[in-house]
Amino acid sequence: MQKKIAVVQSNYIPWKGYFDLIRSVDAFVLFDDVQYTRRDWRNRNKIKTAQGEHWLSIPVKNKGRLEQLINEVQVTSPDWAAAHWKTIERSYRRAPCFAQMEAPIRALYEQAANLTDLTRINHLFIAGLCPLLSIHTPLHRSEELGRVEGKNERLIHLCQALGANEYLSGPAASHYLDEAAFAAKGIAVSYMSYAGYPEYPQLYGEFQHALSVIDLLFNTGADASAFLEKGAV
Repeated sequence: MQKKIAVVQSNYIPWKGYFDLIRSVDAFVLFDDVQYTRRDWRNRNKIKTAQGEHWLSIPVKNKGRLEQLINEVQVTSPDWAAAHWKTIERSYRRAPCFAQMEAPIRALYEQAANLTDLTRINHLFIAGLCPLLSIHTPLHRSEELGRVEGKNERLIHLCQALGANEYLSGPAASHYLDEAAFAAKGIAVSYMSYAGYPEYPQLYGEFQHALSVIDLLFNTGADASAFLEKGAV
């Protein structure tokens, strides 16, 4: 029986391609017992505002913590959640489907305000946004599946822990993945393509693909999942 998985670090309110990857597999692993990378997608993402693209960043403790893992990162204050929601509300209240998506997304921010671990905040949003995109792929945390040393060895172990015989990787990993090592364990390797997503009605000028998926949800509502189908709309 074919079983495909993907393994990716958690991101804050990720873009639509991240969710397309989740829906393309039978199980998805949040790979957060690895080193935290600063100025990356772990704690921030972009939305569109009347003034242009805007970064929403969760403030985290990283001074003197260069070696901390993603699942060790702590937020500095709960106030960020209310501030982010205020910016989102101001930016998208005129979007066609804001009324439809306001309650579930606002609820996620209210819950996130009570969390102090970045990894759990990201997990909360990813798990909460998936159903709004008609995605029901099981989510797992790598720290719960055991650990071995070695970059390729860790990924192979996670595949084996979930009984997978195919690993779907993001395209950037093609320069370091040892496909022969996977094949030796009976695991095929394939690569995700993020090309060909259709544009959707979007506020504030020129269309931008690389935004948080909440931009897609507020603009297209229940039709959002159709815009994950490359070339289908």
